[in-house]
Amino acid sequence: MASGGVERLRRRADYLRVQAANRRVALPGLLLQAAPAPPDNTTVTAAAFRVGFTASRKVGNAVLRNRARRRLKALAAEMLSSHAARGHDYVLVARQATPARPFADLRRDLEAALKKLRLWQAAPTPVAAPEAAT
Repeated sequence: MASGGVERLRRRADYLRVQAANRRVALPGLLLQAAPAPPDNTTVTAAAFRVGFTASRKVGNAVLRNRARRRLKALAAEMLSSHAARGHDYVLVARQATPARPFADLRRDLEAALKKLRLWQAAPTPVAAPEAAT
C-alpha cells in the first residue's frame, strides 16, 4: 500500500483495462481515466480503490516527468482518499502543463474531472462532539 492509504496499480494489464473502459476527462493539468474495479480482484473491495500514474515523453525530459508524477501522487494522496468513488481504478496522466501548473489549479482540475465522470464523493462532515454539561 502506498503512502496516504492509496493502493497502486502495478501491472500494465490494469492500465490497459482502465484505458479500454474509455471513461476519461482531459483538463489542462491532467488527464483522468477511470474504470470499475474488476470483480475478481481481491485487493480492491467495494470500499477501496486503486490509482496509477503515468507521464510520457511529451511532458518533457526525465526530470520534468518525475516532477509531474510526484505532483500527481501528492494530489491523489490529498484528494482521492476523501473524494473518489470506491470500487474503481483511476489513472492520472500528466500533461505538458502538469510540472509547472499551480497546485491549486491541479486540485480544481482533479475535482472537475471526478465530477464530470460522476465519481466525486463529498467529504464526510465531521460530527461535532456534544458539549459536556458542567
